[in-house]
Amino acid sequence: MALNLAHQIGSLAGTQIAAEVTTGEQSSSATANVSGVRKVPLANLRCNAPGEALSPPILTPPLTPRSAENRPAMMSPSLSAACQAFGTLSPLETAEESSASVAWKEGGKKEEKKGVPVYVMMPLDSVTNGNTVNRKKAMNASLHALKSAGVEGIMIDVWWGLVEREAPGAYNWGGYAELLEMAKKHGLKVQAVMSFHQCGGNVGDSCTIPLPKWVTGEIEKDPDLAYTDQWGRRNYEYRSLGCDTLPVLKGRTPVQCYADFMRAFRDNFKHLLGDTIVEIQVGMGPAGELRYPSYPEANGTWKFPGIGAFQCYDKYMLSSLKAAAEAAGKPEWGSTGPTDAGHYNNWPEDTPFFKKEGGGWNTPYGEFFLTWYSQMLLEHGARILSSATSIFDGAGVKISVKVAGIHWHYGTRSHAPELTAGYYNTRYRDGYLPIAQMLARHGAVFNFTCIEMRDHEQPQDALCAPEKLVKQVALATGAAQVPLAGENALPRYDEYAHEQILRASSLNVDGSAVDREMCAFTYLRMNPSLFHPGNWRRFVAFVKKMNEGKGARRCWEEVEREAEQFVHVTQPFIQEAAVALMH
Repeated sequence: MALNLAHQIGSLAGTQIAAEVTTGEQSSSATANVSGVRKVPLANLRCNAPGEALSPPILTPPLTPRSAENRPAMMSPSLSAACQAFGTLSPLETAEESSASVAWKEGGKKEEKKGVPVYVMMPLDSVTNGNTVNRKKAMNASLHALKSAGVEGIMIDVWWGLVEREAPGAYNWGGYAELLEMAKKHGLKVQAVMSFHQCGGNVGDSCTIPLPKWVTGEIEKDPDLAYTDQWGRRNYEYRSLGCDTLPVLKGRTPVQCYADFMRAFRDNFKHLLGDTIVEIQVGMGPAGELRYPSYPEANGTWKFPGIGAFQCYDKYMLSSLKAAAEAAGKPEWGSTGPTDAGHYNNWPEDTPFFKKEGGGWNTPYGEFFLTWYSQMLLEHGARILSSATSIFDGAGVKISVKVAGIHWHYGTRSHAPELTAGYYNTRYRDGYLPIAQMLARHGAVFNFTCIEMRDHEQPQDALCAPEKLVKQVALATGAAQVPLAGENALPRYDEYAHEQILRASSLNVDGSAVDREMCAFTYLRMNPSLFHPGNWRRFVAFVKKMNEGKGARRCWEEVEREAEQFVHVTQPFIQEAAVALMH
């Protein structure tokens, strides 16, 4: 989940595009000048970031430590005519074709098919607390609309807090069984997210789904199971990775709980795996991302673009830190994390630890602490991935992991917000290559956010650089030979954002014509605004361009003329989806 100000929603032909602004985001009157942007042929789209190599690691002198993703049987005549006019629907796949379309499984290669398949995220509350499909009529109409537009599939959050809510090992898949069958009926593939985190407290969280009751009960008994900052503030989005291997959840370790959940999902939906369900995204932290909860929005604790705070002050994390310091021959470094790293809403230069000149991050102590902090996160990811790949081995699904797009203060030397989130990435060190290498070892897909953003749309005083960050991640995944998938961080409906996604998904990061594209793109998110006539027309054209791939040379005007005809013929049907979603 990448974050920015509300003015990251650009303008289109001089008309401001309405943004869905989350409470806590700042606002700005700044808009992007996008006049004439539709006249640029896709073949000429390239990432404008320079093609220099990443800086190699630099050894720092010893300094004093600072303070310590089947059509319905009957299709309406109007919809059938529209699909014929637009030409987006491919023949229905056979089981063999479905299996062959898996881009990355068990170390296999990407299929020869060109283009980037587009998936659409479903609402977070698609399944109710009563384990039924929420707004069933709206869901059916919406899935029909998405399939007609050429969308490959949908992404569904499978909430741990709903399925195993009442007692350990007591799984209720009711709502998900119904929702997955609906996707199958409409011929849509599914990316299923194993959501082991709490919903609520992050940007875009429109509902609250806590962790299972029995888990929160254990945390109440032992608050140190929750992430903790240096001021004693507990974070209940995800339990601390410091207790990964300890039987603290009713006799099971957290990783065993996740493995049992995934195994139960596999056994319950084995008839859909590899055909309807084509990807398992494994949640590994807050917002389902592999990171620490360093920038919590709940209760106004953090606001963009603050640097966040380290989350290593529960007793389990501190015990690990102490052992690491003793192993390094520096026991004095093991009692606490940095105490001079400022507060959640500070900027790097406000703090002794993150400032560019003489900052503690660039000392032997800083190197030790940041190495330990990031390594703990990598080991956490490796443990869960090891279970996931073993459980789904031979099931014909991809395994993926989501990494956050933390682009603010990227232009500084220390990259403080990335450091507090657990990504040891600085001006002198590549923090994304180790993550990519870990995912490659497990045959997993690297899923990255903030793909729709451009550097100049962001507040430059905070040295935001999402394009440069995406470039770095693309280079790291290329070097590690791991597939890269993408998501947009905030809802966008304008061609300007769509073109940026097209650029980024082509992976022409260094200006070379490498035959490599993103393996998938997931669009955030299905809601009434998506089905607004103008937004829907632009979205249909966007999906068409993504499906054609980087070699396509047709301009936006040609594709949008086809989309316009499609939208006109199917208008009653699309209106049904939009109205149903609002009730």
